Amino acid sequence: MQEREKRHPFSRILGIAMPIEPRAIIRRAKWMFTGFDKPFMLIVLSLLCLGILALYSASMNAPGRVEDQVRNILLTFVLMWIVANIPPQTLIRFAVPAYTFGVALLIAVSLFGLTKKGAKRWLNVGVVIQPSEILKIAMPLMLAWYYQRREGMIRWYDYLIGFIILAVPVGLIAKQPDLGTAILVLSTGLFVIYFAGLSFKLIAPLMLALVIGITSLVVTEKHICQPDIQWVLLHDYQKQRICALLDPSLDPLGKGFHTIQAIIAIGSGGAFGKGWLKGTQAHLEFIPEKHTDFIFAVLSEEFGLAGGLVLLFLYLFLVVRGLYIGANGSTLFSRLLAGALALSFFMYAFVNISMVSGILPVVGVPLPFISYGGTALITLGIATGMIMSVARQKRLIQS
Repeated sequence: MQEREKRHPFSRILGIAMPIEPRAIIRRAKWMFTGFDKPFMLIVLSLLCLGILALYSASMNAPGRVEDQVRNILLTFVLMWIVANIPPQTLIRFAVPAYTFGVALLIAVSLFGLTKKGAKRWLNVGVVIQPSEILKIAMPLMLAWYYQRREGMIRWYDYLIGFIILAVPVGLIAKQPDLGTAILVLSTGLFVIYFAGLSFKLIAPLMLALVIGITSLVVTEKHICQPDIQWVLLHDYQKQRICALLDPSLDPLGKGFHTIQAIIAIGSGGAFGKGWLKGTQAHLEFIPEKHTDFIFAVLSEEFGLAGGLVLLFLYLFLVVRGLYIGANGSTLFSRLLAGALALSFFMYAFVNISMVSGILPVVGVPLPFISYGGTALITLGIATGMIMSVARQKRLIQS
């Protein structure tokens, strides 16, 4: 009679047979990482390392900030690994609950949320949370779930329903007001709708209207930026930000200060930068929010054009690899989810770098995997985990 295989004492609690033999444990650990997309993971690690270098320089007068970020990164990796091990067919079950829960919290914020610096974006539920962050993940999940259910029979009104699903949380977030997050949630949802088959012929008029609107702003700037002119759809501070973008010299010590100092820092870096820890604009406290929204200015001043190009190429590779993973997804849900999340990384980077460079108004969007912060990094980590889940599922099917 064969001797029974020895089991780990916690195997009954865990609900799995866990052999004591080290080789079996190693095999099980390897299986947990089987199918993870190594190029995608390598790009994320490279961005995080570059972010630590920039944050260390930007936080020399704030001891402990780098250590906090390292803890945030470790927590993010744990969450990313957990999500990556959840197959897409399980992730799809969270779509409706996550979306419903997120919208309910946004309604709660509008009714009795906390107001800070003129914005009502937070909710106290024992701990202070920002519900709009949930929608960065819940929105592509919800729309991908909807179009998965309609696969093979999508009609024109399905795109209209998708826009309605998208408009509800975007409207609530914009009302807080939080234009930066509203733009990110809106763009991620639009990516899903586009990948679901929306004709480019319907998108082209919107893009043309956007170009005409921007051109009109530039041409009429001297008139519409007068103090007595009221903008109907935007708050006064949003009007001031746009006018400061069009002409920062109108308020160089106020709304234009951020843009002017960031542009000076980027330009002073030259081709190869002043060297790590040698950025004068950052260390002399001229760059506002230098560890979060404006960390790109710190990086550009110290590493120059070369460092900025390296960062841009890393983002390019990240987006392209994410789109490749999405294109090879095993289901429509997987393809829509991974593709939209990959392009959301592009929107994060594009909006932040454009904002710091004076191309877009300041809207408070962090630089992905580079800026200091816990909530935004965790959101990005969960999104990365979902893309890795799609890649892992495809490879497990093929193996």
